[in-house]
Amino acid sequence: MSSSAPLLSGTIEPDEDVPPTLPQGKIGASSRPSEPVVLVPGTTAQGSNSNITGIGNAEEGGIRGILKQSSHPLSLLFLYFFRSAAIAVYVLCGLFTDNYVLSIVVVVVLLSLDFWNTRNVAGRTLVGLRYWNEVDEEGESSWVFESRDPLRPANAIDAKMFWIALYAYPLGWLALFIVSLLKFNVSFLPIVLLALVFNLSNLLGFTYADRDAQKRWANGIASSGNLMGFGFGGIGGQLVGGMVKNSLGRMLG
Repeated sequence: MSSSAPLLSGTIEPDEDVPPTLPQGKIGASSRPSEPVVLVPGTTAQGSNSNITGIGNAEEGGIRGILKQSSHPLSLLFLYFFRSAAIAVYVLCGLFTDNYVLSIVVVVVLLSLDFWNTRNVAGRTLVGLRYWNEVDEEGESSWVFESRDPLRPANAIDAKMFWIALYAYPLGWLALFIVSLLKFNVSFLPIVLLALVFNLSNLLGFTYADRDAQKRWANGIASSGNLMGFGFGGIGGQLVGGMVKNSLGRMLG
């Protein structure tokens, strides 16, 4: 048998040196070099974390957010609790019990707690106002108003929620009074009238206390001759102080 040709004939050429090709596309061309993110205590990273921050702010809204921003959350909570509980018991008492006396007693107790809490605790802590009635030796009664130092203003959230409660709940009781008249539900009219008396008493008392505080603030500025941080002394200060005192006195009644 003759010898056959070799299986691999010829010489093996080395492969050409071809540089490796990088993937081409618009992703690499349009991307910008990312900047390093520096986190400082008390701040959050921007970009993808902004969504998380937005969700956190949304979750902190509502009652939880208001109580978190309040300087006196317990006072604010009890202010709304007593007022809401009195209306809730009055509206829903018929669903749980037929005892008329028990319903009246519970509503009266809640109204009394609300009246005392609003006048002595909530008003003093939330807006820095307080009022009471004094009777002198001659038997004449007079209203006494007390207010916080104007240099220590109240928390904006506390003041806003306090005045909302003071104006909103009397309107609610007034609506219930009208409903009782239309339904000829005479048996519950006395409790609604009592609620209106308690709520309107606090509303008027704190309204006049607020006006008295503003009047004293205006009188203090006028007497010192210091208007918006500018000092006016001598005759000029007296003239400017008199003008401010008269104008603010007319506006505030």
